Amino acid sequence: MATPISTEAPDRLLDRVRKLLAKAEAEGVTVAEAQALTAKAAELMAKYGIDRALLAATRPETDKPGNRIVDIYNPWARVQAHLFCGLAAALRCQCILLPARAGQRVHIFGYAFDIERTDMLYTSVLIQMWHGLIAAGVPAQADGVRAWRRSWLLGFAAAVIAKVRTAEQRAEQAASAVPHGESSRAALVLADRSLVIRQNVAHAYPRTRKAKVTYTGSGYGAGYAQGKRADIGTGRVGRGRSRALSSGR
Repeated sequence: MATPISTEAPDRLLDRVRKLLAKAEAEGVTVAEAQALTAKAAELMAKYGIDRALLAATRPETDKPGNRIVDIYNPWARVQAHLFCGLAAALRCQCILLPARAGQRVHIFGYAFDIERTDMLYTSVLIQMWHGLIAAGVPAQADGVRAWRRSWLLGFAAAVIAKVRTAEQRAEQAASAVPHGESSRAALVLADRSLVIRQNVAHAYPRTRKAKVTYTGSGYGAGYAQGKRADIGTGRVGRGRSRALSSGR
């Protein structure tokens, strides 16, 4: 029997996710509790993300491709952008890093619901990351406080992004495993959506290059352990047409 596609209204689903993330962000919540709540929210959004994609395949008006400009401010703007782009990639979006006088500017491309998921998760994870950094004491043997903290942030981001990516992969595999029915089309539908996004990015930014984020501090392992095991790919830096496009164009 085919897995039914969820008909729950997006606002209701997002409200459930926001409540889980709000609990994870609250002061006094342990690291383990915050991780469990965030993982549950990611799992819920992953399953619903597949359902929304399948629904949009037959009713395109329910979820259309779009884009948005996001301004990220200091401190640690480049690290925050790294987190944002990593979460976006895990949620089937694509980001372009744009030149900015202060902080960092990111142009995200994706389907509307996936962009919304990215923004929601990023906002919550960012709060959790700051809480974790404040609570993490810099070891006396660290080479430098700033370098240690930056590497800690990158480790934390890597772990959380991997957790979200795993939730997305599991949801996709579960949907694709159904031999007949709507869910069996998941892989094809997601591949079509990915192609649309890549084409939109290529149209806006014909030339891009890879961007690598490096670190010298020794706090990566500690941040990685707190954010929970994983790795992250690199973002993209826009070249050529670097003009800002209107939000949601």
